[in-house]
Amino acid sequence: MRPALFTLLVALVVTAAGTALPAREPPPLGNLSSLVFALKPDKDPEAMLQERRNLAEFLRQETGLRTDVIVPLSAAVIVQGLHNGTIDLAFVSSTDSVQARRQGAGEVLLAGEIDGQTWYQSYWLSLADKPYASVEDLRGRRIAFSSRSSTSGYIIPLWDLRERGLINHRNDVESFFGPGNVIFGTGYVSAVERVLQGDAEAAAVSDYVLDRDKHLSADQRARLKKVAAQGPVPTHVIVVRAGLPEEARAELRRILLSLNEAGNTGLRDRLFTGRLIEVDPAVHLKSIADALEFARP
Repeated sequence: MRPALFTLLVALVVTAAGTALPAREPPPLGNLSSLVFALKPDKDPEAMLQERRNLAEFLRQETGLRTDVIVPLSAAVIVQGLHNGTIDLAFVSSTDSVQARRQGAGEVLLAGEIDGQTWYQSYWLSLADKPYASVEDLRGRRIAFSSRSSTSGYIIPLWDLRERGLINHRNDVESFFGPGNVIFGTGYVSAVERVLQGDAEAAAVSDYVLDRDKHLSADQRARLKKVAAQGPVPTHVIVVRAGLPEEARAELRRILLSLNEAGNTGLRDRLFTGRLIEVDPAVHLKSIADALEFARP
């Protein structure tokens, strides 16, 4: 090799060895290797199968992580999963989010809107041909609450009974409806099905179960009517598990807010209540504080 060429190669090697490579930015999702998103079981899980697949694919593309979207058997399982780290995100009722916060399991990341509001109403529903026109008309009748953890399907209707002077304590509920006349479903659909099948005279659910084409078929909705309304009820929220660092929370918040963009709103509206927004958790959940205290065992 010619001396001049050799000298040039040595200079290049020395220069390259002495140049520090730029430090790689840590991934925004930290050390997450996968993502688990839980949905509250207020709809038939089988009917949600395609929506779950679509959400999992959306999150996989946005995060680069293997993503599972699951529907556990109960809200208690979701809160437990947030607490032990087997669930990273969950779409739950305001009541469930309060429980998660109290247990240090999770924090509110985003809330859903319904018609531009962060609240909605609870309805008592019955078959359309029944004579009931008020809550008082349900005295002594067999009814179904959506579940013990449902805000609109139990917590708020129970509080409303107390506010109307129909009960004094949560344990008095059977004194109003009658011994053995209070049953609990596993979600809105299961409670309404009790009414449709004649197993209950009325069911407590969210207003959008009747007012929107989301949980029931058109034929099912046509067979039902609103007996009474109570509320307001804070809208459902997306909760993030407490163990995730702030950088990861911020990135997940950014990704989920992109569901508000054109092209993503169809998936958003099928799974969530509507537009996703940031809220002050204390303000959002304040309206149900008394009702939760009354319903506490």
